[in-house]
Amino acid sequence: MNQKLIVGVAAGAVALLALAWAAAPVLTAQALIRAAKAGDERKIERLVDFPALRQSLKDELNAELVARMRRDPRVAGSGLGGLGMMLAPMILSGAVDTLVTPEVVADMVRTAEAPDPTRRPAPEPAGDEADGDDIHQSWGYRSLNEFAVTLTDRDQPDDRLALILERRGLFEWKLAAVDIQTGRGA
Repeated sequence: MNQKLIVGVAAGAVALLALAWAAAPVLTAQALIRAAKAGDERKIERLVDFPALRQSLKDELNAELVARMRRDPRVAGSGLGGLGMMLAPMILSGAVDTLVTPEVVADMVRTAEAPDPTRRPAPEPAGDEADGDDIHQSWGYRSLNEFAVTLTDRDQPDDRLALILERRGLFEWKLAAVDIQTGRGA
């Protein structure tokens, strides 16, 4: 009887540990979303690996910028287009390094849009438009060490921004990357 109790307690402890392990990224993602909506920059700083996020954004935005330049006949057909494609990553890199702050991360979460250094900031929406209710969220593991929260603005269903949380230790997760999927021409 004593042995059954010990086995039962051990099994319960293992199940609890597994549940906590599996739920940790969900709790982190929820904390990030709440911090973004509340504008809690300190909390965002604790939940984001900024060097990794900046590198991910550079990679994603460089790919998007090069694709845009290749689609634009004025750039693709000019002799300066090639020079622009060579210089753009360096310029974009510097912009991303200064652009990615807790405030910008909060804006990404609220709007489902990655920052675009080539775009002028739009005025803040007022009232109901600013509450983020039109942002659809889907959640899921990509691997044992990656968890994605994919955000989609209901007004732009072909554009998605996936916030990639990566495991840091047994129970700690941090926002470390993004995956930008746009519905604009290929």
